[in-house]
Amino acid sequence: MRNKVSVGEYLAFLSLKYDVDPDKFFYALGSAWERHKTTCGELLIQCRNKTQDKAIFLMTKDTKVVAQLPIPKTFLLEQSNPIKTFRKGDLFHRRAINKNEHSFSSSIRDLRIGMKKISLRAKVSQIPKPTLVFTRFGNYASVANASVTDETGTIKLCLWNEQISAVSVGDTIEIENAHMSLFRGEPQLRVGKNGKISIVEKTEPPTVGN
Repeated sequence: MRNKVSVGEYLAFLSLKYDVDPDKFFYALGSAWERHKTTCGELLIQCRNKTQDKAIFLMTKDTKVVAQLPIPKTFLLEQSNPIKTFRKGDLFHRRAINKNEHSFSSSIRDLRIGMKKISLRAKVSQIPKPTLVFTRFGNYASVANASVTDETGTIKLCLWNEQISAVSVGDTIEIENAHMSLFRGEPQLRVGKNGKISIVEKTEPPTVGN
């Protein structure tokens, strides 16, 4: 079970995080659709890879990427501002995290985009083949988006370099001081430089008979 985030909910979260009025944000997205580029507060919004039905929107702040996501044209043509609707809704207020506060969760079903200082115990269910990427620090690094599971659901966990070889499928791990982000429209747990991944229970490799 994954925590799916709708376009409206994620844009509502961005408007809260970057102090953007939801009406101005919604109007700016429509303007970017027509003019390919516009600004909204401190955000630069660019419309890329546009088709008749949808487009990829890239949002940056001071050259730093804030978000990149597909938005359907039907979303921008809605009469009532869906971003504003999510901002007002009870569901969003339960999920939204005040940017001046930290959050804590002990189960996957409780994780929400924007949470910080997350501690979680889960079992590694999948580790895909690592990908070599060029980082913003000017060096290459290996990254793998593993899957971890507890009794409430499954979430992606971003592993870097030595973290990849340190854990195995079947291991029970303790994740400390992680945060929730959105990568290509999918929720993801990330462990920063102040975070930690510890192995609670190591999977024993199968024995091979003589």
